[in-house]
Amino acid sequence: MPLTPMDIHNKEFSRSFRGYDEDEVDQFLDEVVQDFEKLYKENLELKERIGLLKEQLEYYKSMESTLKETLVTAQKTAEEVTASAHKNAELIIKEAEQKAHKIIQDANEQVVKIQMEYEETKKQMQIFKTRFKTLLQEYLQIIEKEAELPSVEVEDQTSA
Repeated sequence: MPLTPMDIHNKEFSRSFRGYDEDEVDQFLDEVVQDFEKLYKENLELKERIGLLKEQLEYYKSMESTLKETLVTAQKTAEEVTASAHKNAELIIKEAEQKAHKIIQDANEQVVKIQMEYEETKKQMQIFKTRFKTLLQEYLQIIEKEAELPSVEVEDQTSA
């Protein structure tokens, strides 16, 4: 068991014939008690402070551990978000390329359709021109034939 200031203060020495001066010993013991008491209190305060510092150290270690876990989680989340963004970007690009190909394909089909319609309209116009020309030629021939016929005089029926 450790020695306390009270143990020193209450210590009684046996007396012998040739002993030390009792007043000197008491005075010295009083000084020792004061110094020892001061050291004892300081030791208790330091032990208490060490206990508090240990608690704080444990708190900070716990906080450090939590922060490390949070950082690891944040890094994983950032990597997942980045990977997801890349996948989404690739998907968007593929969709855009597919839409572009579809638009180009539709446009090409429409161009072919319009060209076919143009060619068909051109044929129909040529047929119309030919028929109209033929019709005009027939009417011209009829007109020319009538011009070749002798004129017949029509009698005036009002005088008879």
